[in-house]
Amino acid sequence: MPTDLLLILRSVGFDEKESALYLAGLQMQSAPASEYARVTGLNRVTAYNTLEGLVRRGMFTMVKKARAKWYAPVSPESVALEARKSADALHRALPELKSLRGAQERKPNVRFFEGWEGVRRVYDDTLTAKGELLNFANSAAVRRFWPAYDVEYVAERVRRGIRLRGIAPDDEAGRRVHGEDRDKLREIRLVSAKDFDFGNEINIYGHKVAICSFGSEQDVFGVIIESREVAETQRQIFEMAWRFAGRKKN
Repeated sequence: MPTDLLLILRSVGFDEKESALYLAGLQMQSAPASEYARVTGLNRVTAYNTLEGLVRRGMFTMVKKARAKWYAPVSPESVALEARKSADALHRALPELKSLRGAQERKPNVRFFEGWEGVRRVYDDTLTAKGELLNFANSAAVRRFWPAYDVEYVAERVRRGIRLRGIAPDDEAGRRVHGEDRDKLREIRLVSAKDFDFGNEINIYGHKVAICSFGSEQDVFGVIIESREVAETQRQIFEMAWRFAGRKKN
């Protein structure tokens, strides 16, 4: 039997025995199970049972002649039509099938980090970003808690080639940091410190959102939320704020 035709038939739902019987039937047109067994090399019982199964599926017809059953395959066009129906049914079911898989994918992975060492681990994770890092930050707050922030974190981000777009309060620290944008692979837009004096820092990267809070020496913590949907929503919020900050600047 032609190997490529056997593979094609198997791809549309025939198993190995069914494929062999179908191709044999196209050549013989109509024959008893014993003749199918002889041509395909299957034993008679296997050929008979498999042909009966194909009849039930509508892939073969059967007529009784004298004391024997004679089997004939349906046309290749009929097989192609059934394959198209199956493909169409699968396509219609895709949203439901994807929702079954997506239920687990949408479940966020949330990690909490307490204390300054925990926050450092959150910052280390942002350095795994494969693309652009989006950032809401209070330039003064992070440097007050982490005096070596520029040397230890910013320098490493630059070394890794991770670009950053950020929004920060328009205060003395924000203006100083903004003035160093070119050398630090970043672009910062400043907003009114009176109206937007951020109390924590938010970083958006890949499918993650990292939040670091600097409420007090005793209340420093970080959270990493890993969720495609959450990250995408936060990314859109950032883009909206970015456009607002650009208009205010102009």
